[in-house]
This record gives sequence, C-alpha cells and structure tokens, in this order.
Amino acid sequence: MLTIASLGVSYEGLRALVDVSLEVGAGEFVTIVGPNGAGKTTLLKAISGTVPSETGRITYLAQDLGARRPSERAALGIAHVPEGRRVFPSLTVMENLELGAYRRAARASRKLALDEVLALFPILRERHRQLAGSLSGGEQQMLAIGRALMAEPRLLLVDELSLGLMPKMVDICLDVLMRLKREGLTIVLIEQNTARALDVADRVCVLSSGAQVFQGTSAEAKSAGSLFATFLGTAG
Repeated sequence: MLTIASLGVSYEGLRALVDVSLEVGAGEFVTIVGPNGAGKTTLLKAISGTVPSETGRITYLAQDLGARRPSERAALGIAHVPEGRRVFPSLTVMENLELGAYRRAARASRKLALDEVLALFPILRERHRQLAGSLSGGEQQMLAIGRALMAEPRLLLVDELSLGLMPKMVDICLDVLMRLKREGLTIVLIEQNTARALDVADRVCVLSSGAQVFQGTSAEAKSAGSLFATFLGTAG
C-alpha cells in the first residue's frame, strides 16, 4: 500500500531524515520507535505532506505522492492524528467529529461513520456537547482518533499515541486501533512505549538521528535486545 524509498527531509534547517525506506502492506500495523529527535514525527509529516521531501519517493496505492498537496493526500484516504492531538478546543466534541468528514468520499456516509466512532469511544457520545478543550488528555486523544476516522481513511497515521496519557487511556486507544486493524485498516503508529509498541505491531521500524537502523517483524525486534539497549536505552 505504502512504499517509502530513500527518503530525505530537511526540516527547519536541519537534516531530519536520511535515506529512510519503508514498506507498509495493506492491513498491516507498523510501529515507528526511536529516541527523541530521531525523525519519527517528520516521517509521518512527509507521508501526509505537511513537510516536503528533498530526496527519495513516497508511493501510496501505486501513486507518487511527491507533487500532491496534503489535501490531495487526504482525499486519497490518508488520515493523520498529529502529536499533541490538536483538537479544536473552542468547538464541541460533535463539531470536531463532523469536521473530520471533510473528504468528499466520506460525506455521503457521515451518519454511519459517526455511529461507528461513537460506538468505539462511548465517552464521546456522553461528551458530545462538551467543548473539546475541556476534555481530559485521554478523551482528547480519543476525539482526535475519532475525527480522523470520520474521513473513512484507508491509511491511518498516529503520532505519539501515549504521550501524556494515563496507562488506562493508552490501553483503550490501543485496543481500538487493534480492532480497526483486524477490520482491515492500515496503521502506522509512533509510540514511545517500546514494550507496548512491540506487543501491538506486525512490524517495527527503528529510527535514530534521522536514519533507519532496524526494520523487521515484532518478533525479530523483541529478540534484538542489544539494538534497543543501544538506540532506545532499554532492552525492549
């Protein structure tokens, strides 16, 4: 579904990614891990088009994304849940969700998509009239994921799912992502909790200082304890 070949990105005057290559098959759950400043967020931004690529190529559903604007990539079915959630704090939960159905292909089935999102995250139904800015961090993460799902994506990019969240909320969100994966959604997740990342992923990519230092199955990653000790400061 997604092929990244020899990707290079300079971001804010710094070389953020160097010669990164990654394959993501349809229906796969791929997790990107690495220390702070490794280039993980930049990689997702390059896929969704919010930062330009300098070198290399990104292909999605056999289409070269190089010249496509972020809105065009979204129209192809790529949804991005950014780091820090980025909900619209002065709008209600329902208004945030409705804004997610901007993609033309999603508008006709907006009611069905809304029902599915509220079934996945029942707390959002209870809070539907509440301002998004008044939600807890975990509830805002649910809202950010729900808003992305309203676009009915084929590829979901999720940046730093567990950042600042209580473990219970992380478990709820990961359980939802696993359910979506079983239903056929392709997911690329950035996760700071390495152990949890290895538990949920089909495959794992490790970045360090903008370079790819490992790519393999979750089982292979779990057996590479020395690699994780070196690049992540943990034995996995």
